[in-house]
Amino acid sequence: MKNLIALSAALGLLAACSRTDRSGASGGHAVIQNKGSDTLVNVAQAWAEAYKKVDANVAIAVTGGGSGTGIAAIINGTVDIANASRSMKAEEIKTAEAKGVHPKEFIVGYDALAVFLHKDNPIGEVTLAQLASVYGEDGTVTKWSQLGVQVPGCPSDEIIRVSRQNNSGTFVYFKEAVLGEGKDYKLGSRDMHGSKDVADLVSKTPCAIGYSGLAYATPALKVPCVKKADDAACVPPTIASAVDRSYPIARPLFMYTNGEPTGATKGYLDWILSDVGQCIMVNKGYAPARPVKCDG
Repeated sequence: MKNLIALSAALGLLAACSRTDRSGASGGHAVIQNKGSDTLVNVAQAWAEAYKKVDANVAIAVTGGGSGTGIAAIINGTVDIANASRSMKAEEIKTAEAKGVHPKEFIVGYDALAVFLHKDNPIGEVTLAQLASVYGEDGTVTKWSQLGVQVPGCPSDEIIRVSRQNNSGTFVYFKEAVLGEGKDYKLGSRDMHGSKDVADLVSKTPCAIGYSGLAYATPALKVPCVKKADDAACVPPTIASAVDRSYPIARPLFMYTNGEPTGATKGYLDWILSDVGQCIMVNKGYAPARPVKCDG
């Protein structure tokens, strides 16, 4: 019996320590759990690494899985910060409130959602209407010749659509911004788990088209400018065009907490929104949440 009591006491102490570690309320070592958007995961990992030099008593555990995964985790109380490349839906906020969770939204930067083509694809510009016709359920464009080009290395002429899985904020944002309200994707796309997977597949597949955050563009890809309408200017995806929102499919990037952050979580978010944190955002290929001057 004495051993059982001792074991129970030890487990209770361990649980208390775990809670203290995560919140950092005692001023001791804190572990901040950060999960969500695959678009944000690279910069989130860079922030976590850099923050070690700012506060050695705080560790940031970063995992991806998609915006939906991160939002579900903040609703269920298993993370301190959820990363998202889309805003929370009304029903998600309602579910959170019913569980006693009060989501607090922070815009931590902006992203230009780029269209990816194989480097040998001759297309230099696309319109939103063309993208909707390629990806949308009512779209009639299935061949590159319908867009007026022959793609080297693509003898079938078939457009291979590369997309994201439906737990991705990028998937949701593209659906809303490009396909339009109430519209859905065509069946038969190759739905990838992560942004890097999209970039890799398109770079190796001459017939392919894909979309993802600009930060995932590589020299093996062609990234065309995008026109809002046929008679509109064609705007390339850049940090500048994401900041001024001239790029037609630029979007904010979010972090969510349960209520107003405190302790170690507040310190970390304040640092992310500082000049240092925002310049890391810029160096990773994203637009800052506000104007900043960065070296280089």
